Amino acid sequence: MTALNSDQPELVAIVGRRRVGKTFLVKQTYRDSIDFELTGLQHAKKSEQVQNFLFALRNFFPDFEIESKPTSWLEAFYMLSKALEEIGKSEKMVVFLDELPWLGTKRSGFIMGLGWFWNSWAINQNIVLVICGSAASWMIDKVINDKGGLHNRVTKLVFLYPFSLKETEAFLQSRNVRLSRYQITQLYLTMGGIPMYLDQVKPGLSAVQNIQEICFNLSGYLRKEFDRLFASLFYHSENHVEIIRALATKKMGMTRQEIIKKTKFKNGGMLTSVISELNQSGFVDIYSSYGKKSRLSLYRLTDPYSLFYLTFIESLGTNTKMDFTKLSDLPNYKSWSGYAFENVCLKHIDQIRKALGISGIFTTISSFIAKPSDGLPGTQIDLIIDRSDQSINLCEIKYSISDYEITKKDVTNLENKKRVFKYHTKTKKHLFTCLITTFGVIENANRINYIDQVITLEELFT
Repeated sequence: MTALNSDQPELVAIVGRRRVGKTFLVKQTYRDSIDFELTGLQHAKKSEQVQNFLFALRNFFPDFEIESKPTSWLEAFYMLSKALEEIGKSEKMVVFLDELPWLGTKRSGFIMGLGWFWNSWAINQNIVLVICGSAASWMIDKVINDKGGLHNRVTKLVFLYPFSLKETEAFLQSRNVRLSRYQITQLYLTMGGIPMYLDQVKPGLSAVQNIQEICFNLSGYLRKEFDRLFASLFYHSENHVEIIRALATKKMGMTRQEIIKKTKFKNGGMLTSVISELNQSGFVDIYSSYGKKSRLSLYRLTDPYSLFYLTFIESLGTNTKMDFTKLSDLPNYKSWSGYAFENVCLKHIDQIRKALGISGIFTTISSFIAKPSDGLPGTQIDLIIDRSDQSINLCEIKYSISDYEITKKDVTNLENKKRVFKYHTKTKKHLFTCLITTFGVIENANRINYIDQVITLEELFT
């Protein structure tokens, strides 16, 4: 509402992945104030997009005289400017252009036309121009970082992210879905914090029952969402899907060279662009390796739905039914849950820092991998919080259906990780061992003597 109430023209760009709620946010914010709205058509030619524009123009301005069909976006935006002038609105006008990447196809001239509309007309009007796009990298490259007519023209930029655990809980409660935080986490492991997916959750059913209906029933909303998802976001989406598939085979993450080896892609601009697009759209996160060069960074698939689909749904094919109530008890599901929970924790770093009492301390986040050498075993630490107060948190993440019991085997593993980390990094900082788990831990000697801090689900929901 800030843009609507300001005393200057506003160009508002909203960026977020498909199904995250961009359109809903705009319509809830501006409601009846929208004077013109246009949504791009997927896989449509320029002539079809312009015809779609003409339909919208006639719907919003039935009395506006259209002498001829526009043949270019420059002409189309000129017609829009004249139609808006005719309504003579005293309050601020609102124009909403949705799915901009579908409108701004190559050689369509759309960006040039939009640039003219803003620079030659809208900049002198009492107007809010809202633009949305699900392809985050396209929005960033073509609009926000545009070197032409839209350069530095965006006055307000909104990145819309999936819900956190706390926001997911509030959303479900608003729909009368009352589940424990453990069951909400089960849903989150499967579909993440995507509002459109969570909107399928039914009151009165457990998390397992909902997952069965949404993901495994033949008519379930997420049974066939995977292909639609990437095709709607990216041109040549087969490249993006191949990298997603590669990363799904190594849950701890891959280096760039490992991705190249797995996909057979060349080490060049195309690979860089595809990885960047997946990262900017929230499917892949990049974690630097502690004390190492960026080429050793890990690329990790962190989109919950993609990981769940490739692990459990895709193998069913088109017509095979699956009883998820039985699958959820199997060891491979429990193992997958552990990895998926690690991803959830990595997405809730701010909550972890708050729980550790270090919100006010400068920190950097990284991972650590070491191969066996000099008589020491190899190891991997998925979450390292390096602090400016001469301390480091080495975080161990354990998904459990009850209070976790720290065993002698766990202690040996943790002590080996600390020893290997110290040897390879030569750090002089103090190392704190942090355990992040669902319900907490059983207070035994191993907990008291070897674990400095314990973080539970309750703290991830803050």
